[in-house]
Amino acid sequence: MAESNNAAQPAQLGRGWHTTTFKWLSVYGVIFALSVMILIGFIGWSVTADMERDNDSLLRWQLIYFGSVPDKDLSLAIHQRLEQERMHVSYFGLFAPDGSRIAGDILALPPDMPVDSTGHTLHRKLTVAMRTPTPVVRAMAVRRADGTVLVIARDLTAILRIREATINALVGGGVFFLLVSIGTGLLLSVRQMRRVRDIRRVTLRIAEGDLNQRLPMGGRDELDMLTHLVNHMLDEVERLMTEVKGACDGIAHDLRTPLSHIRTLLSNSVERTRATGDDKLNQMLEQARRETDVLLERFRAMLRISEIEGLKRRGGFASVDTSALVQELGELYEPLADDRSIRWTVRIDQVQEIHGDRALLFEAFSNLLDNAIKFAPDGGHVQIALTRHARGPSLTISDDGPGIPEGEHAAILTRFYRGDQARHLAGSGLGLSIVTAVMRLHDFTLRIGQNDTLASNGVPANRGTSMTVECWPHALD
Repeated sequence: MAESNNAAQPAQLGRGWHTTTFKWLSVYGVIFALSVMILIGFIGWSVTADMERDNDSLLRWQLIYFGSVPDKDLSLAIHQRLEQERMHVSYFGLFAPDGSRIAGDILALPPDMPVDSTGHTLHRKLTVAMRTPTPVVRAMAVRRADGTVLVIARDLTAILRIREATINALVGGGVFFLLVSIGTGLLLSVRQMRRVRDIRRVTLRIAEGDLNQRLPMGGRDELDMLTHLVNHMLDEVERLMTEVKGACDGIAHDLRTPLSHIRTLLSNSVERTRATGDDKLNQMLEQARRETDVLLERFRAMLRISEIEGLKRRGGFASVDTSALVQELGELYEPLADDRSIRWTVRIDQVQEIHGDRALLFEAFSNLLDNAIKFAPDGGHVQIALTRHARGPSLTISDDGPGIPEGEHAAILTRFYRGDQARHLAGSGLGLSIVTAVMRLHDFTLRIGQNDTLASNGVPANRGTSMTVECWPHALD
């Protein structure tokens, strides 16, 4: 079934993680995490490079010392140095040209270690006496004049622990501050989203026609600046609309009196000319009186719409028994349907009460029923169905009249518009405008569709109109 809303519904706000605040927070979090990772990598590289330089310097000094020791005394010098290494920080090894161990606590020549007097970091590759597991060392090897290979190494375990502790502290601190930053950002985001929700709530009320509302302020930021500008704009819009509305109401009110006088004069003229027997003049005067009645009806409808739109938002609302209201309307309009042999079907479910103005709803539903009877053919069918939905009652009024083209669904809700099917019928073209004003005041929705539920001899009619009023607030849909 084709449907049309009586007003465009506001778009939903995105989810919390789609907001600008959360997006920027995520960007800042990623930048912060990358910055911490780069900082930790730089610190690790810097500490490692500095550590290697210091150890290489110590190893070179030791090589210089051992280089001054004669070859025959080198084993003894290595033994004496090992006796002095109480903390087992340095390791020494003297190996014959064939790789066999001569002296020192390094048990085997490290495999693939260059003998080039430069420092190399060995990860668990150096076998040391009385040391399990194999340590991480910085080692340097040199070949002496007699062909032997002297290997000197320094234990890096303590230094690596210090570096690891430093990096762990940086990582822990970075994660902690990242979580604090995210938590703070989320709190700020929640506060900002609360302001956005307040602004949205007021904006919806403004969109529904309550121009007395103003956007809340208090943040002293760019959002507050924008709110101030919007409020200033609303002040101007309200002032201009009030002036235009006042002028239009004044014109409509002022024209009703002379039109009423003209109608009275025309009625009197008709009575007087009947005695003359001038039928042509009588017809002209009668046509003028009917046209004057149409003008008066339009002015009355315009003033009624202005009166409805000028009501205080929900000022006179109370609980309304929708079932009783529809039952009363069905009984009121059934005799009119019987006069034209229209089959009258009423189906009322037990529905929950709604919050609204009963008199205005009675007037709006009456307009819909009046249209259904007006456009249904003699011997046709009008159906009223009040059904229960999870969010509230739904009232559908269907007829098997000429129907409304889908392209005119929105147009017929505007003032004075009359479709081709309705031009030959009496009316002001403002009935549905009154319905729309009442729906807007209650935040209900009027949907217009084609009636394909009514049937004749079991065959769907596939014509006619259905008007469905969803009797629940639609501001948050």
